[in-house]
Amino acid sequence: MHDFGLYIVMTSPELGYRDFTKLCVEMEVPFIQLRDKEMPFVSQLDLAKDLVAVCRGSKTRLIVNDSIELCRLSDADGLHLGPADAPWAEARRILPPGKILGVSTHSIEAALAMISQIRHPGEVKAPDYMSFGPIYPTVAKKIPDAPLGTEKLRYVIAQTPIPLVAIGGIFPHNIPEVLASGACNLCFIRHFASSATADELRTKIKQFYTILKETQS
Repeated sequence: MHDFGLYIVMTSPELGYRDFTKLCVEMEVPFIQLRDKEMPFVSQLDLAKDLVAVCRGSKTRLIVNDSIELCRLSDADGLHLGPADAPWAEARRILPPGKILGVSTHSIEAALAMISQIRHPGEVKAPDYMSFGPIYPTVAKKIPDAPLGTEKLRYVIAQTPIPLVAIGGIFPHNIPEVLASGACNLCFIRHFASSATADELRTKIKQFYTILKETQS
């Protein structure tokens, strides 16, 4: 997998999951993730199937969070696993070929341990991307991890052989600082999910790409 730029996590978006996804497809957002830890599995499965249909044939890939079964039964494009979820190698063996697999790391020690596994994955294919964060303080979790900062981000980026996604407390005002660390892929949760209208979400996505272009020029 190559670097892709924008990754949006959907957790109870103001627009609703379907309208939010439709707008992301319209704007050709590369990756969106369904992440709702409060929703019952059956409801998540119905929702994931609907969102998969919305994304089908587009440039937007739908990733589901935590559950191998949710990914498999919904036929989502991929699965994202946290440290407390099933081991990534087990997920790779169970998931159909071609599914995207991402993993979270929340400390420099965890990131380096994951990189060691990625470099020596054994008989299974390594994860396709790794997230690292939170970079800045965040309230996206009930018990947030300690912020890691951009210097640690820079160090991990230099070590990892797969795309790295910077996550946690990222908003327009600090995007340039994150990009300056060498990050090519940025993940957002609250910034986009808080959009109250389609026009607001569309404007925020355009703003991200404008900042990205200006910073890289």
